[in-house]
Amino acid sequence: MLYIVLVVVPIQINMLCHRSLAVNAHLKYSQPSIVKGRTDVVAVTPWLAPIVWEGTFNPVLLDSIYKPKKISIAVTVFAVGKYIMFLKNFLETAEQHFFVGFNVHVYVFTDRPKEVPEVKMADGRQLTVRSVPSSKRWQEISARRMELIQKLIDEQLRKNSDYIFCLDVDSKFHDRWGTESLGGLVAVIHPGYYLDNRSKFPYERRSASKAYVADGEGDFYYCGGAFGGILEEVYLLASTCRFNFEEDAKNGIEAAWQEESHLNRYMWINKPSKVLSPEYLWQDFKARNPEVKTIRFSGVIKNYADIRPNV
Repeated sequence: MLYIVLVVVPIQINMLCHRSLAVNAHLKYSQPSIVKGRTDVVAVTPWLAPIVWEGTFNPVLLDSIYKPKKISIAVTVFAVGKYIMFLKNFLETAEQHFFVGFNVHVYVFTDRPKEVPEVKMADGRQLTVRSVPSSKRWQEISARRMELIQKLIDEQLRKNSDYIFCLDVDSKFHDRWGTESLGGLVAVIHPGYYLDNRSKFPYERRSASKAYVADGEGDFYYCGGAFGGILEEVYLLASTCRFNFEEDAKNGIEAAWQEESHLNRYMWINKPSKVLSPEYLWQDFKARNPEVKTIRFSGVIKNYADIRPNV
């Protein structure tokens, strides 16, 4: 007698959706189609993760699914040194556009706690200031983010948050950023390179670095200034990037773009379960391309010589 044994190999949580998405039975919304929609952009990766663009989702439907779950979203933002000047605009525009109507807890890491502005926040939204030491090099500030995110999840977030997004403070919101962005591991495609061949991506190319991505490898170039997901996935990302950064430091190596280089290496191997289009972190000095129907979040124009300690 022949027996056939099927072995199911578990894969990372960020590659699968384990739960159905319940919706109010009487909710009215436009009929979806599998043959009509945007034809100017790609809306799914080769590993079947959604790529979120304007016109690829129904915000009313998505919000109706997540509202009853009473989810809580944590946000980390680093306002160290002169970067504190961007915090007020970040917080005020977040109140207008970021997960409006949901529970949001913003964690501000700063060496200038007395300069944190007072911004009126809606019910269910709050801000916590966490003091960090100053630094003489902006690269060190950048590098410590992963360590501090890891510690925050360990010490506090596991008790009270479902998702976390890690965002750059020198940015502002312009349009909705909401439930369409939720996923296991969420990456944002960098606006500066999404039209380029991957040979032009600024990956770390030194094989001695833990952030190394060889020629001919990699999928997209992702932003270090915006990423997120469920706590466990972001914890794994942060702890791995921190370890690899520290290993590089022992060997006298600093990756080309610090934590962004390590993040890109991590997400090449650990594919994100949701990819956000460049709408989710545009650059204010760039003209908007035709396929970018809206700008949701963008990096503001600035003079790095004025704000970075060692430039």
